[in-house]
Amino acid sequence: MSSAKSLILASLVASAAAFAPVSQKASSSALKAFESELGVQPPLGFFDPLGLLEDADQERFDRLRYVEIKHGRICQLAFLGQITTRYGIHLPGSIDSAGDSFDSFPNGWAAVTAIPQAGLFQIIAFVGFLELFVMKDSANGAEPGEFVGDFRNGA
Repeated sequence: MSSAKSLILASLVASAAAFAPVSQKASSSALKAFESELGVQPPLGFFDPLGLLEDADQERFDRLRYVEIKHGRICQLAFLGQITTRYGIHLPGSIDSAGDSFDSFPNGWAAVTAIPQAGLFQIIAFVGFLELFVMKDSANGAEPGEFVGDFRNGA
């Protein structure tokens, strides 16, 4: 019987602990500075699980938002390219001086190994040039999401 009494006592202590106040971790004042930004919505509020903005100022916040929008749009264009080529629409003409047409290469990841090495290098060099010199990770005072030369806003 003593084991039954100790079991009841343990369950009462455990249920009483459920009603004890929980200590809350104080949130950073830097995070509270971004609580009124666009995209902060209930139930999550300001969502930064990796802590990228723990000691950030407004300039870093704007830069990260700019980069996120830019890379999101690049991914959208890449997905659109996948859909388009799988549908059978390809660029006209030849992809190289040997006369290989664009539609002679496979779709998806298989195209990476089928493209000549020099062509793959040209693609990577061009994207790197765009990333470093043309599409810089800076809003330059523009509103987040507004890119110079963006097709959406015609600027």
